[in-house]
Amino acid sequence: MTYVSFPMEKSVDFTAIGRLCIDLNANEINRPMEQTSTFTKYVGGSPANIAIGMSRLGMKTSFIGKIADDQMGRFIVDYLRRNDIDTSNVVTDCTGAVTGLAFTEIKSPTDCSILMYRDHVADLNLMPQEVQKELIAKTKMFLVSGTALAKSPSREAVFQALCYAKEQGAVIVFDLDYRPYTWKSPEETAVYYNLAAEKCDIILGTREEFDMMERFEQNPERSDRVTAAKWFDYSAKIVIIKHGKEGSIAYTQDGKSFRAKSFPAKVIKTFGAGDSYAAGFLYGLMQGWTIEASMEFGSAAACIVISSHSCSDAMPSAAQVHDYIERCNNGEITSS
Repeated sequence: MTYVSFPMEKSVDFTAIGRLCIDLNANEINRPMEQTSTFTKYVGGSPANIAIGMSRLGMKTSFIGKIADDQMGRFIVDYLRRNDIDTSNVVTDCTGAVTGLAFTEIKSPTDCSILMYRDHVADLNLMPQEVQKELIAKTKMFLVSGTALAKSPSREAVFQALCYAKEQGAVIVFDLDYRPYTWKSPEETAVYYNLAAEKCDIILGTREEFDMMERFEQNPERSDRVTAAKWFDYSAKIVIIKHGKEGSIAYTQDGKSFRAKSFPAKVIKTFGAGDSYAAGFLYGLMQGWTIEASMEFGSAAACIVISSHSCSDAMPSAAQVHDYIERCNNGEITSS
């Protein structure tokens, strides 16, 4: 069954709005940050990673965001362009804001953390009037990332973009991407996340992220079905709730649920899995695949990324994902 229909006459497959930053991944893995001396620089930010993933999978992709007027900002926009992502709505900040930084710590394949520097960052300075309605009007699928809701004027820019996307008939995706250090309070977070989610066709997040959104509601047993059912009263067609190692469950408005097949991986680090999963899953939906097949593709894409040092650089092509699935099915890849 097809749960979402895409406006195929539109020329842009996928557009994302939100965080553009720099990831600095530790080169000395299996040790704490205090003992790490060198890092490798990559483009980062969850919506940026998903957009890069979609472009690598062959989708015509664009991005809406804001970069600092500095060397890091120029590095980001050059990288997006080299990955065939339209940057015509990536605006340069002129206020002296800086590029956000994310230092990653890789103590072990399962013990990873991120040290974020998010004060006075350019991506949160995107203004509503800087969002191009014309670009969104050409877009089949539009993705919003939760971190972009954390502060004004980015928050208002996202809601303006959501209005455009709704008006123009795009399929709207909400990647919850909750980063608590960017917000003033849990109550503020819950209010704005819920307002955004009401407008979205597909919602993806962890169990913990959905718990945050239910701060003012009654769901003491943390039931996935209760969580998903709320959003089917609004615009949602598919709600995916991620449970880490236990896998993901997709819920649909007709009361069905679907689980993703898992694959083995030679895990180096855990971050980047959600972004690559999202890109693979959304790509599958755009190909007209079943939810199960789309989830399987997303799971395999995630395994490729967590087996690599980087996130953005490791985003695979469709051929690489299909090859990975085939090799897993043939027993050529086993867990680390």
